[in-house]
Amino acid sequence: MSSASWSSLQPFHTFGLPVRARKISQVTQLSELLALSGASLQANEPLLILGGGSNMLFTEDFAGHVIVNRLRGIRCSESEQAWHLHVAAGENWHQLVEYTLAHNLPGLENLALIPGTVGAAPVQNIGAYGVELADFCSYVEAFNWQSGEVERIAAAECRFGYRDSIFKHEYQDSHLITAVGLKLPKGWQPVLGYGPLAALGEAPSAQAIFDTVCATRMAKLPDPAVLGNAGSFFKNPVVPAALAESLKSRYPQMPCYPAGEGQAKLAAGWLIDQCGLKGFAIGRAAVHQEQALVLVNLGGASAMELIALAAHVRDSVEQTFGVVLEHEVRFMGAHGETWLDEVLS
Repeated sequence: MSSASWSSLQPFHTFGLPVRARKISQVTQLSELLALSGASLQANEPLLILGGGSNMLFTEDFAGHVIVNRLRGIRCSESEQAWHLHVAAGENWHQLVEYTLAHNLPGLENLALIPGTVGAAPVQNIGAYGVELADFCSYVEAFNWQSGEVERIAAAECRFGYRDSIFKHEYQDSHLITAVGLKLPKGWQPVLGYGPLAALGEAPSAQAIFDTVCATRMAKLPDPAVLGNAGSFFKNPVVPAALAESLKSRYPQMPCYPAGEGQAKLAAGWLIDQCGLKGFAIGRAAVHQEQALVLVNLGGASAMELIALAAHVRDSVEQTFGVVLEHEVRFMGAHGETWLDEVLS
């Protein structure tokens, strides 16, 4: 196949870079997966699953088959203690949060306005304002490319961690998430320990939490339809408590949270901001003016400009604080996932 017949990936990822794929297919029915998997395995070509493309940086054209997950549907049942949701992977995450509130099923409100699809949520174990997907996940259903069957994987087997799961490791190339099972306890308790939620008082409604989270995110985070971006670009670093204490003595205003025995979590956005990088640009790639944790495409940015910017931000933070940031956004090369250091080498 000549490069002229390749398909544009620009509409399928929120950075909006002018990259292409050898082939793109959109899947709306489970029955379509078996034929696609057979053809791809037979062709021995790279395979990539995309949902909303909201956490992806393509470093170059993808020399394989991109399958866009558009599976839809929400089923709800209940037990004595909880509500149980079975949600197809192609559903929009924020719209799911809205659905739960509209049906008086609280629990997910802290996770409002996180971009992407339901199927992407377990991969990253998405989280915000003290809540993670793992807090509510019962199981993940995934299509196994090798066996051609859908498997139900219990949450305990998903190896959920901070922005991490088994789907970023052993199951990355072998499983396509088709649905997620969620358990929302009927004895709902608000989670108010982070940021502006602490000012809501002792007993705010789930709707009040949702509204506050949405207002906060909209005030700081750019709309990908206006400025291409992939949300938080770097993970909040977890460092030894001794280093955190040393930095805290030099920077008393530095946000710092306990992160298990002998460790502390720092705010990557604060560290970047202290390096004076808000608004800093390389070509048409820039650190967002309002939220330093977000890198944006000002229009016409190239992948290499974003890569150079990410490297500059990481190096600046390391030189200033002795803390090495890891990118939360997935880097995708021509034949599969890659990382910043690999791209720079």
